[in-house]
Amino acid sequence: MTEQHEFDRDYWERHWHQAQHDRPGAMSTSPAHPYLARETVDLAPGSALDAGCGAGAEAIWLASHGWQVTAVDIAPVALARAARRAADSGVSERVRWVEADLTEWAPESPFDLVTTHYAHPAMPQLAFYDRIAGWVAPGGTLLIVGHLHTPAATEQGHGHGQEHGHHPPEEASVTLADITAGLESVSWEIRTAEEHRRTVPGREAPLHDVVVRATRRR
Repeated sequence: MTEQHEFDRDYWERHWHQAQHDRPGAMSTSPAHPYLARETVDLAPGSALDAGCGAGAEAIWLASHGWQVTAVDIAPVALARAARRAADSGVSERVRWVEADLTEWAPESPFDLVTTHYAHPAMPQLAFYDRIAGWVAPGGTLLIVGHLHTPAATEQGHGHGQEHGHHPPEEASVTLADITAGLESVSWEIRTAEEHRRTVPGREAPLHDVVVRATRRR
């Protein structure tokens, strides 16, 4: 029987503590997802939200490229490590770290860029994407990088990022068609809609990713 994951605060605290134990250096050295640079290269830096920032690789990358970043995560242990990474990188003044549950937290104003990478809150995955899409300013960009739903997604185990496990659980994976169907053409222009299979050094199983970038119409 497939294990169900709650993705609540306790789950993520356990996840990041285990990641520190299994690979103590990974939280300090893992790079930003490769899609981030590609999908933001033509954007003028402005305000950005990293929803489910984890250990901060993407938030720090954005800050180092001129963005003013709000980085939100539910796990204090991940945020503490992320803040240290930001200080070591000299970008602390460009990142605001927020400990919050993304199913309840909401920003005071919209962002020029809202991005999420493998984030799984305690709500249905597509509902989460719909929620954060509402925080994109007119003319702004939504960038989603998620686990692509494959037959392996029904297997037990969670391969969040590069930390551990082999496959994401079914409830944390999505299809490309489901994401794009939620972005109505009257409100969004889809710029990127792709599926990728990539290998990560030190990880046995390949990652199956779904990448969607869309611009909110003004």
